[in-house]
Amino acid sequence: MSHITIVGLGPGTFEQLTQEALTTLSQASEVWLRTARHPVVSHLPAGPAIHSFDSLYEEARTFEEVYATIVQRVLALGARAEGVVYAVPGHPLVGEATVTQILKAARETGIPTRIVSGLSFIEPTLTALALDALDGLQIVDALDVIGSYYPILNPDRPALIAQVYSRAVASDLKLVLMNLYSDEHQTALVDAAGTAAETVIWGPLYEIDHRDHTPLTSLYVAPLPYVGGFEHLLETVAHLRSPEGCPWDREQTHASLRETLLEETYEVLEALDTEDDDALREELGDLLLQVVMHAQIAGEEGAFQMSDVIAHIDAKLKRRHPHVWGAVQVADAHEVIVNWEAIKHEERKNARAGKARYLLDGVPKTLPALAQAHAYNSRAARVGLDMVEIAADVAHMQQAVETFLQAYAVEERGAALGEALFAIAQSAGRLALDPEAVLREANLRFARRMRYVEQAAREKGVTLASLDAVERLRLWRESAE
Repeated sequence: MSHITIVGLGPGTFEQLTQEALTTLSQASEVWLRTARHPVVSHLPAGPAIHSFDSLYEEARTFEEVYATIVQRVLALGARAEGVVYAVPGHPLVGEATVTQILKAARETGIPTRIVSGLSFIEPTLTALALDALDGLQIVDALDVIGSYYPILNPDRPALIAQVYSRAVASDLKLVLMNLYSDEHQTALVDAAGTAAETVIWGPLYEIDHRDHTPLTSLYVAPLPYVGGFEHLLETVAHLRSPEGCPWDREQTHASLRETLLEETYEVLEALDTEDDDALREELGDLLLQVVMHAQIAGEEGAFQMSDVIAHIDAKLKRRHPHVWGAVQVADAHEVIVNWEAIKHEERKNARAGKARYLLDGVPKTLPALAQAHAYNSRAARVGLDMVEIAADVAHMQQAVETFLQAYAVEERGAALGEALFAIAQSAGRLALDPEAVLREANLRFARRMRYVEQAAREKGVTLASLDAVERLRLWRESAE
């Protein structure tokens, strides 16, 4: 009867081969090995004929091609009346890509399968490092980490990264990990765990590609010495909101946190304006707290969870970047913006089918007026409503200023000043400037000059108000030098 038996050969020594695996191999008429390059192979029972797929690694261009071919051949062998015994290093379901593919295909074709467990590389590695796997250990493949731009790991938990089989892999792995950990972060390279050749070399992350590696090399990454994982922050906020937490935090609502959210946003902008990295780090944390608090409140109310927030923005980013996660081709940033607007238009159409939707919908009504004017002008420009030249903008501003100076009624002056400010925002957009940002910069310059004049007055032993007009003007001009 057709069948596929998959046997785990253990991590490296004959003593680590299970009794069940040894019995299965002894009773087989033939055994097919994914690779014969395993220490146990030389100790296998003499009875069965031994075959391997090693030649495929030399013929194929990629591991994916090798694995696909192995899967096809094992399925064909398993379909025979005598079936097949297929043996792999370690445990069949730890880091063995062919096994999961074989199991899936066997289910689809109706071929019975059996797994004969083996000791994986994980257990002897735990022994070598004196680790408890249930203490949050994360286990990943080095190639999966290298295939990403940011390691999808919780830095508050230890991580074991398998198959760091060469210096090149270690070098690429290091670059990705340095997006999450410091150069000096503690790691350990573990090679041939559980065998007589076992080595454990502790050192900083930046050194992991300074040594030779083998197919049996793994990398242990210690947890951060401080809290740095997003999940930990979620736990902290949930604790604050719990009955055992803080009375003030428990009382907060979406409405009560509105002012704080706005305040923290402006503090982030201030840190950006002053180019103060330490302040930016702190203020981004304060802003992130607001996001987590709102998500926690929503979760308590049954509205949505933080995972929904993340899923929504992640899907939106990928949907709006088809030139990155799709087949769309773009020549430059301008085409990216054109595509972005087209995608947003389609999203709005689908979201509000049958309802009128306008170009400026979605610009927050609570934006500061200057920033709102800039946003309005930017959206208009994206659809070609940007036909006035800079010179015309200047003329518009001059006309608005003249109207402002000549007006007597407060309402007229207010309207004229509003027109002048709007024209300034429109002109800024055409020059690729953010009027809110440049005004904040002007505010900073003004504040610096004011402090200079005030300090000069103090050094003279007088107050700013007591300076005569000539001296004030002189100091003001001097402050610009």
